[in-house]
Amino acid sequence: MQNTGQPNPAGQRPAGGPARRAKPEIPAEFKAEPLEQLDPNALIGILKEPGSEPAAVFRKAIASKRLAVIGTKEAVPPLAALLGDDRASDYARDALESIPDPAADEALRAALPKLKGLPLIGAINSLRRRRDLQAVEPLGKLIYGADAAVARAAALAVGEIGGPAAAKTLQRALGAAKGAVRADVAAGALLCADRMMAEDRKGALALLDVLCRPDIQSNVRMSAMHLQIAAETSLKRPRTAPAAADAPPPAQK
Repeated sequence: MQNTGQPNPAGQRPAGGPARRAKPEIPAEFKAEPLEQLDPNALIGILKEPGSEPAAVFRKAIASKRLAVIGTKEAVPPLAALLGDDRASDYARDALESIPDPAADEALRAALPKLKGLPLIGAINSLRRRRDLQAVEPLGKLIYGADAAVARAAALAVGEIGGPAAAKTLQRALGAAKGAVRADVAAGALLCADRMMAEDRKGALALLDVLCRPDIQSNVRMSAMHLQIAAETSLKRPRTAPAAADAPPPAQK
């Protein structure tokens, strides 16, 4: 086809080419930009709105995402109220994880006995990321529950939080848990020992001794032995001798 140099008239397409569809207009109720401009009080109001239709869930999701950036203690109760909502809980948890106020930790801990299944595992993982020391006790109880997925998540969360209380909790659970749950209890204990090494070397080494037993799965046992060797090497490493330029001059006779 010869190029005539004439521009293609608007609205026309080359012969034989596919028709280009116009982009569909986003419905007003699914536009995020107006919601993102609202202040915290207005966003909190959206969280309290009734309804579970897609547009209502969308509004709550955008409000939660925005409150993850600008939310304060006042946003915690309405966010916590969404933790049991299968469609909005993930967004609410993300916001609670980001709010620095201790009220967020309290809300997540208070939700543990009220939730089950995936929403409960989500709350457990949020406490794990926030490393809430006060969550060790309630999470430790979940290790003995009937839901294996919840028990495994709780064991890993306790290990990630770390500290002496977590070490004792996981060591006790090693004697009672079985199968996949016990494997994650051991993995959580390894995380705990690694985190404790800088602050409580004695406690960390005692936990590593337990994890080196032959009844512990091989991947955790080998990692525990490696941490033990690294710790012992750092203790026995000789101090660096002073450089020649810094050494004191020899005594004169």
